[in-house]
Parts: sequence; C-alpha cells; structure tokens
Amino acid sequence: MKFLRVAAVVAALMLPLAACGSSDDSSDGAWTYTDDLGTTISLDALPKRIVAQSSVAAALTDLGLGDRIVGVFGPLQDPDGKPDVQAEGLDQSKVEDLTGKGEYGDVDVEKMAELKPDLVITSTYLKPQLWYVNEATEKKIKKAYEIAVINFQGRTLPQIFDSTERIATALGADKASFGEGRDAFKEAGEKLQAAVKAAGNPTFQAVSPGPETLYVSNPDANPDLKYYRDVLGLDLVTPKKSQLDEGGYWRSLSWEKADAYSSDVAIWDARGGSAALKSLKAQPVWEKTKAAKDDAYVPWYSVAPPSAAGYARVIDRFTAGLEKLKK
Repeated sequence: MKFLRVAAVVAALMLPLAACGSSDDSSDGAWTYTDDLGTTISLDALPKRIVAQSSVAAALTDLGLGDRIVGVFGPLQDPDGKPDVQAEGLDQSKVEDLTGKGEYGDVDVEKMAELKPDLVITSTYLKPQLWYVNEATEKKIKKAYEIAVINFQGRTLPQIFDSTERIATALGADKASFGEGRDAFKEAGEKLQAAVKAAGNPTFQAVSPGPETLYVSNPDANPDLKYYRDVLGLDLVTPKKSQLDEGGYWRSLSWEKADAYSSDVAIWDARGGSAALKSLKAQPVWEKTKAAKDDAYVPWYSVAPPSAAGYARVIDRFTAGLEKLKK
C-alpha cells in the first residue's frame, strides 16, 4: 500500500528485533520493552493507561487488553457512517477519540494529556513513518510519552500477529488465550479457499480509486494480499516491480489506462466507502475490464486490526463477498 499517498487518499475519500517484556527487576516494578523499530522503552511500572492507533487498539482488545485502552486516534467510522472494520471489536463508547481536526496524522495532544496515558502504541508501513501520526505530531507526543511501534513493512501476516501478541504479552495479556484467534484465522482461510474453488478459481485485482488515478495494489508489499496469494493460493494481479510507485505498495494508472490489467473479480479498497465503488464504476475505460462487465466486485478491507482474530473477521467478509457473486 502506498502509504506516502494515503494521507491524501484518506482526506479525499474519508484511504521482532529483540525479545523482551516485563522487567526482571521486580523490586521496583519497572517495565521495559523493545519495539519492532529497535527502540527500548523503560517505564517505572507496567503501563495501565494506553493510547493507541484505532486498528492497533482493536487488536489489543482482541488480545484481552481492551480495559487498558483510554484513547485512540485514526478511523473509527467509515465514510458511510458505519463503524470502521479496522477498529472492529473496540468498544468506542469507552475510549476518547483523540484524532485531530487538522491534516492526516494530526492527534489532539492536549486532549491526550488529560487522559494521562502511560504509553502510546501505533504501527508503521514505511519505516520509520508512524501510521496516523504525522511528523509534527510525533515530535509533540515524544516530548511527554513513549511510543511503541509494531512494524508491518516486509512482514507476513503471521509475523505481524507475532509482534502484536509480543507487546500484548509484555503488557500482561494472557498468552494462553491467543490460540482462539489463531484457530479462527486458520479456519477463515480454509473457508476462503473453498469459496475460491467453488467459484472456479477466478483471478483477482486489488484496486483503490482516486480522483484522477487508479491504484493497483502490489501483493508483494501488502501482507494480506501476499498471504492470499502465497499461502491460500489466490490468483492475484501483481504489477512488475519496475512499474511500482515509491514505497512499492501500488502501481498508479491514469484513468485512461485503467484497463491495463483485467481480472475476473475486482477487490476494491473499501476505506473509501460506497462512494469509492461508485466512482470506480463510473470510469469508462475501467468498464472495459472483465470484472466491471460482470459487475464482480468484492470489498477489500486493506487495513484491519493486526491480530489473528481481526484478520479472521476480514477474511470471512472476503468469503461472504465472493459467495454473493454466485447468487
């Protein structure tokens, strides 16, 4: 996913290095943790009040730490006014929305201070850029709080789950409870494979429509698409490396070249809501593709809680969308 351009898309469409955990020094209750960027965090005690990016907060909730989340930043509602899938599982009535009113990545640091958090947690898709935290906001947050980062770049989905579970375990989550989410993820994958086979093993193309550009996703860079292709066996359009945008997540096409790839099914970036699908269908060159002619569209939830349970829900949605095409 080309997250260097997501700031604009979100605005327009709303688009383990070291093992450690609790400190061995129990005399003073100190807590240390080294995150995926290699940053070692040292606090006087186990963090009890956490502010997190919304999808990370939802994942920590999946792992039993929902009662620790006091504030979030990032999407909570989708463009259609419904609870956003990337924050699914999070009890929004019990957390303070700290998303700022400025440009992408703005966080209300003054409101955050009122919550007195012990730790801030987010993720990165393009190291060291923080997800939903712009550079100016990052500087403000770091003056008062430690930030722990979960890395998605270059990771497989299971590796991302490992990272999320690692910080959850360090925060005191019950590791024995993680198995249920892993089982659900495995089962969801098997159901998707069965649905793909029942549909005749169609080809897929993951796309995100912008005002002047069609972005074709690169499965080699997107952990979910890579998992669908390499592990579950889906036939996904993969742009050539030389054609990719900076960051490697997308190939940008002008709408005049929107039929550069054709596939049986188009999975469209649902972060843009129903308006995104409507804008995609309105493009005359895109309408020449097989998926468009057959009206074969399935929502693609490209950002989800980075937990096994979170992606089990997303894969189940993928399966349900594919099955609807046969009806």
